[in-house]
Amino acid sequence: MDPVKVGSFLKTLRKEKNMTQENAAEQLHVSSRTISRWETGTNMPDIGMLVEIADYYQVSIPEIIQGERKSENMNEETRETAAAMADYSRNEVRRGKTKITGVLLSAFGIFVIISALMVLPGESSWGSIYSVLGSLFLVPGIYLLTRPLIAGRSLRILTVIGCILLLFGFFSVTDYLAVKELHQVPRFRYQTVYESGHPDRLIYKTLFFDAVRENPGSAGEQVYILKK
Repeated sequence: MDPVKVGSFLKTLRKEKNMTQENAAEQLHVSSRTISRWETGTNMPDIGMLVEIADYYQVSIPEIIQGERKSENMNEETRETAAAMADYSRNEVRRGKTKITGVLLSAFGIFVIISALMVLPGESSWGSIYSVLGSLFLVPGIYLLTRPLIAGRSLRILTVIGCILLLFGFFSVTDYLAVKELHQVPRFRYQTVYESGHPDRLIYKTLFFDAVRENPGSAGEQVYILKK
């Protein structure tokens, strides 16, 4: 394939329609600079654009590639094949973008969750808030990553639900271990109880256990799980 010959042919086709480069660029949804590069042979249209150019100038794909007319009638079979290739190429690009988006969302979500659990103190509610926020990035990311691997939509939804349950279990276990082993205040508490009879005692309620904090802020501070 001779790029200069192809470019000259594209220029001839444009002039046959009495169009300027700006007019052709507007019809093909590209810039006039792109049209100029095609016609000088500096750059070549991709396979998706070849289909559009062939349709617009009413020539066949082989005629454009060879840079000259071969017949008056377009080779429909060749055009259909090229169109199928163009669709395949677009789908590949779309799948690639979906995968990259899924990886970025998942990585960012994991980063936010880990940062929230390791950096923010347990007594701050921001730890749980940022953990949930990270999950809102992680779950869609996993969905996008599994979409090419799992054909059925219902199976993908079940996968997402499974991920949500796993995250819920992970947060619950880490919260339990933080109280039991590290004597930290549970992050994922839904209520803090202040007892009037015990001003130096706080009770933190979670879905699965209650934690007690005695003498908060003092040297004798203790945090432990309340046995029911």
